[in-house]
Amino acid sequence: MALGIGRCLLEKRKGHNNNKRDRESDHKSSSSPSLYLCRFLSNARKKCFSGFAISRIFSSSYSSSDSTCDSIKMTISDSESMDFPCTLEEERRIVTELMSEAEDQLKEGNLYFVISNRWYASWKRCVNQITEEISSGKASEVTRPGPIDNHDIIDSESDASDPQLLKNLEEAVDYVLVPEQVWNKLVEWYKGGPPIQRKLISQGFYSKSYSVEVYPLCLKLTDSKDGSSYIIRLSKQASVGQLYETVCAARGVSKEKARIWDYFQKKKSVLLDPSSEKTLEESCLQIDQDILLEVDGSASSQEDMSSAGNELALVLVEPATNTMLSEGTVSNGHSNGSMFSLFKNPFNNDACGSSSGFGRREKRGLVGLQNLGNTCFMNSTLQCLAHTPPIVDYFLKDYSADINEDNPLGMRGELAIEFGELLRKLWSSGQYTVAPRSFKTKLGRFAPQFSGYNQHDSQEMLSFLLDGLHEDLNKVKQKPYIESKDSDGRPDDEVAEEMWKYHKARNDSVIVDVCQGQYKSTLVCPECGKISITFDPFMYLTLPLPTSRTRSMTVSVFNGDSNPLLTPYTVTVPKDGSLRDLDSAVGAACGLKDDESLLFADVFSHKVFKYLDNPLETLSEIKDNDRIVAYRFNQMHRGPGKAKLEILHWEPKKVDIGREAKYFGIPLVTYVDTEPLSRSDIDAIISGVMSPLHRTTVHAGEENGHVPDVADGSLSPKDTELEDGNGESSFNVFLTETYSSSLKPLEPGFVANTRSATKVVFEWNEKEHERYDSSSLDVDLPEVYKSSLFVNKAKKEVSLFSCLEAFIAEEPLGPEDMWYCPACKEHRQAKKKLDLWKLPEILVVHLKRFTYSRFLKNKIDKLVNFPIHDLDLSKYVMNKDGQSCLYELYAVSNHYGGLGGGHYTACAKLMDENKWYDFDDSRVSPIDESEIKTSAAYVLFYRRVKSESTSSYMDID
Repeated sequence: MALGIGRCLLEKRKGHNNNKRDRESDHKSSSSPSLYLCRFLSNARKKCFSGFAISRIFSSSYSSSDSTCDSIKMTISDSESMDFPCTLEEERRIVTELMSEAEDQLKEGNLYFVISNRWYASWKRCVNQITEEISSGKASEVTRPGPIDNHDIIDSESDASDPQLLKNLEEAVDYVLVPEQVWNKLVEWYKGGPPIQRKLISQGFYSKSYSVEVYPLCLKLTDSKDGSSYIIRLSKQASVGQLYETVCAARGVSKEKARIWDYFQKKKSVLLDPSSEKTLEESCLQIDQDILLEVDGSASSQEDMSSAGNELALVLVEPATNTMLSEGTVSNGHSNGSMFSLFKNPFNNDACGSSSGFGRREKRGLVGLQNLGNTCFMNSTLQCLAHTPPIVDYFLKDYSADINEDNPLGMRGELAIEFGELLRKLWSSGQYTVAPRSFKTKLGRFAPQFSGYNQHDSQEMLSFLLDGLHEDLNKVKQKPYIESKDSDGRPDDEVAEEMWKYHKARNDSVIVDVCQGQYKSTLVCPECGKISITFDPFMYLTLPLPTSRTRSMTVSVFNGDSNPLLTPYTVTVPKDGSLRDLDSAVGAACGLKDDESLLFADVFSHKVFKYLDNPLETLSEIKDNDRIVAYRFNQMHRGPGKAKLEILHWEPKKVDIGREAKYFGIPLVTYVDTEPLSRSDIDAIISGVMSPLHRTTVHAGEENGHVPDVADGSLSPKDTELEDGNGESSFNVFLTETYSSSLKPLEPGFVANTRSATKVVFEWNEKEHERYDSSSLDVDLPEVYKSSLFVNKAKKEVSLFSCLEAFIAEEPLGPEDMWYCPACKEHRQAKKKLDLWKLPEILVVHLKRFTYSRFLKNKIDKLVNFPIHDLDLSKYVMNKDGQSCLYELYAVSNHYGGLGGGHYTACAKLMDENKWYDFDDSRVSPIDESEIKTSAAYVLFYRRVKSESTSSYMDID
């Protein structure tokens, strides 16, 4: 859920060092944070305009004077009175140019506006469609969106003058961000709102990146004088001094007399310094957190803080950020004589890492982590690492000598120190839960993508954390420059050892020793056959889940001229395809003629829930349990001057008391003229649509079973004899609306709605049942896809070894990753193969459940059958150096739910007990080993099985 604007993308190297699995459209990346390059607005621009190419200036052939454009009919939904000064293609050009200008003029404080993605997507589809139709030369009907409407993303309880966003919204799903200039243009063209304004802020410690602060910091202020509460909204980049000014101005008190406390969990922890220039984020203030205002003479004095401190015996004091390891200095600035005291007595009070729950938990390692607001991804990762034996062994000892404060790729040791302090709290024997506020503050400071309170990916966080810890603990102070060499036909053992030696000469830390392995990368030129072999380190294995790239879909085609009327067809289409792919496949299956077309509709509860008439709509919008009908029409019945008429079937039923009515059957759909219709016109339309159901003969006016066009005078005399002698309609037909159950008679002079389908209700009485056979309508529509109960489990299950086989399979490089062949002196689309060469002590396996493409975002929920004990990888490891290839599972990071949200938990094994526990944020509970293997498993943590006994981290006090 990271912001598209200011999102940091990893710089990827071509050829060997670009893991072939990472070339797929993944939802994250895994390289060192030092390689992050900020793409700023360009990524957001691509996201906002996904579906058409971005360019600053479009071809003049797209001008509104083009004859093709003139043939495209424009209709305006909900805004017919709007005056549009620009054509759609001009709107597209203007918006694209303004986005480019905003990217070129990036600076802190720039204004951006939040727009509902529901509205923006409709505008985007509109400009996409017209551009495509213009380029193809086909005429089409394009519907403009109505006024901008942001109400679906606004909290209905917020003040109308200061609208607040709903919580946990996701960019590109619920909303989009546009620069101020783009917003002004859209409002000028479409009106509407309300405006939701946000600012661009700068984040990061060593290298700055920009992001839009969609959710400013919301603090709950309690006035100790009368207990009243207020909401304070400030940027997380605001200083503590600015917080004082805002609070004092709002409460009308003097800044000199005010004291503001960090009131986390309704307990005074830290008195905020009014002269401090630290940001609110650096001060560990979290979203929706409490702060307390005291005014001299109205509340407790400093002595009260002493008693509060006694109550908070489990609250730990945050170490100083940069001076922590300086000789004789701790966070309060007083001398302690020796830095080593930091490690001898780690359980001092930490205001930014408070614990909740009192009493004592005797078993260590069973401490929960409080969710600070969408931080379950972080908690899941931390619990897995907190139960990684060699990592805990290391951080519970004195590691101060390894801190590298001068590494430009590191965090001056701050991240490693903060992580170590957190592990000490988690392995304290007297705590139930810990609030990792200080750790999250450090994480957000050095990795801005994790600041704020959006949901993130646990594996992405794991990747950054391991890289950051490595750089903070890298014993190499001056990295030597080593030129990479090709294998040149030398033995693999020699080349691999040389490459590992070079790697260790630049990278030497506990993370490298414990978590890094080595794989062999082979590239083969398709032209000259040149073979290039390199050996590269890896921190984890990202394994693809074998899955089909196609999708089976069943659609029921409604034929007005054949028996049966409804024929189901099962077709195979690209999983990330569009409605155009489905239209082509179904058309071929049913033998669609050149002068015919299909209208797709999602039918639910005997009504059309939604018409699928946008050829660019992604098939991911159609779910497996939907029921889709494709209505078959002659092209002459569709087009300009026509409107959809939907006929629902309604039948009164006798019950014990009175009568009730119900809908039944499949709705019928036809096209009618948009001119006023008389009674005879209405009757002729109904008769024509119902003619395939006639129990006797087919009327002459019903050519080929298609609905006769009332306007062309092709109705037979029998059609016009459907009025009785009193001039009344021979059918009981009523008008209804989509979201209404009320019915009203269909009056002469009725005009069909051109913007949406007009729904009418046909009443089936005894006379109609005698005339028509409703049995062919009252059938169960098949679902789009129905899996078999007997084969479903087998199809949805895949073994970990098949994922590994897919990982090491040979495949060609993508067109964007062409390899420069040193023999050909040209870039070639080489074939690439990865093999495991050296395995680490701790093997992290990332199951690639999330996939992104242009049209589809998807999570693969297949159950991966992974071994808990005795994972034997010996057949996959090429280097036979005597190292054990047998592994045992000890932790799992789980993800439940769908894309862009869901919930993360962790399962970890407590080694001294040989028992598994479930870590769900602050809740910790025992779990049976048989419950570990689920379809939620996302990141697997294995440790090498050793024959010799090793010391346990549980023995360290």
